[in-house]
Amino acid sequence: MRKSGPQVLRSAEHALRVVMLVAARGSVTVSEVAAELSVGVSTAHRLLATCKHAGFVRQDRAGGPYLIGPAIHELTLATTAAVSLKDAGGPVLRDLRDEIGETTSMLILEGRNVRFVESLAGRGRARLAAPRVGAVLPAHCTSGGKAMLSCLPGDELRRRLPGQRLEGVSERSIRTWPALAAELTRIQRRGWAANIGEASPSIGAVGAAIRSGTGEPRAAVVVAAPLSRLGTAPELSALAPAVMAAAARVQERLRGAPGD
Repeated sequence: MRKSGPQVLRSAEHALRVVMLVAARGSVTVSEVAAELSVGVSTAHRLLATCKHAGFVRQDRAGGPYLIGPAIHELTLATTAAVSLKDAGGPVLRDLRDEIGETTSMLILEGRNVRFVESLAGRGRARLAAPRVGAVLPAHCTSGGKAMLSCLPGDELRRRLPGQRLEGVSERSIRTWPALAAELTRIQRRGWAANIGEASPSIGAVGAAIRSGTGEPRAAVVVAAPLSRLGTAPELSALAPAVMAAAARVQERLRGAPGD
């Protein structure tokens, strides 16, 4: 038997075609996948179950159609965030930095981690939190990461943090699932997240999520400062409205609000 080119793993090819199909159509059914791929209904169901487990599709109700999953949104953001977030968020971060005087940053989710895609050093202070463009940290150890995690449904949260294993980077980092769940509930209630020495022992931060039109977290705005200035509940609470307002402004700009 003649072979041409590298061997193709048929199941992987089918799964990728399912991802491309749902990305193109927005939603698919089991029967549509079976017809498109020329496979049996049971095979189509297994392919969709695999894609759902990996986060590439989701199902809002049992028996309903399969929709674009968070992993597809994440891939889209990974390819567009560097330009669109800087364009939309850069002026907002500069305004926030000039207003507050502290270091401002923008983060995106990458799996269980966050990446700093923009960071501006504060001004007029003797001691500042250093800018961190390109830095990667566990999401649950940062204020921006926790703000974004609080936007996720439970199954997506568990997909990103398999086995509910949490590794800290400082003595104050959250390390247990119940503690993280309680923290995310607080964040959902008040709309912002705090970090007191959880990513760096000497730094405090306030973060707020930037959401897409369908509610997924696109990024987060963060203000960070030494614990001497941002290490108590009143200090964090006082800064939160400005951070939330900045996140809302970036959100509007990303959605193309009139006047931008």
